[in-house]
Amino acid sequence: MHVSAKKIAFLGLLLAVAMVLTLIGGYFEPSTLFFMAAAAFCTGIAVRECGLYPGAAFLAAGILLAFFLAPNKLYIITYGGMSLYIYIRELAFEKIGDSRNMRHRTAVFWAVRYIVFNAMFLPVLFFLPQIIYPGPISPIFMAGLIAGAQVILFVYDKAYDYFQATMWNRIRRSLKL
Repeated sequence: MHVSAKKIAFLGLLLAVAMVLTLIGGYFEPSTLFFMAAAAFCTGIAVRECGLYPGAAFLAAGILLAFFLAPNKLYIITYGGMSLYIYIRELAFEKIGDSRNMRHRTAVFWAVRYIVFNAMFLPVLFFLPQIIYPGPISPIFMAGLIAGAQVILFVYDKAYDYFQATMWNRIRRSLKL
């Protein structure tokens, strides 16, 4: 695996941006999820610009660095989960996009995204519900959380798609990457 010095420098600066966003999210409580999502988007940039293996190294370095820098260690779980989801999403996109004979690529891609998200979210909800909500959770409230999480995933995916398609392309042109 050969990674050029330019890519390593780019990934280092991108990691710094991700950590600044993570730290800002830790200090401005009302906007924590926004900043964590923006920091996780940096993982998608790393994968798209440098490839899967450097993207995996970026993901690991981001989680490790967040462990040392984040004021609230609970944010590491949030940032790590969002970043891991973005990484697996990019991996699935690359693998599904390569299969030319697949008829319903978009449907399969959406199914993979929802399966991955629910494989990460539902165990946390059922086994560690205090992370999500501090009080007792009734079955109706649990069903509402599950349904609400699916809607939030849809919005998160659309925001990520918008970011990659419009905002990152503008920034990319400005940086001449």
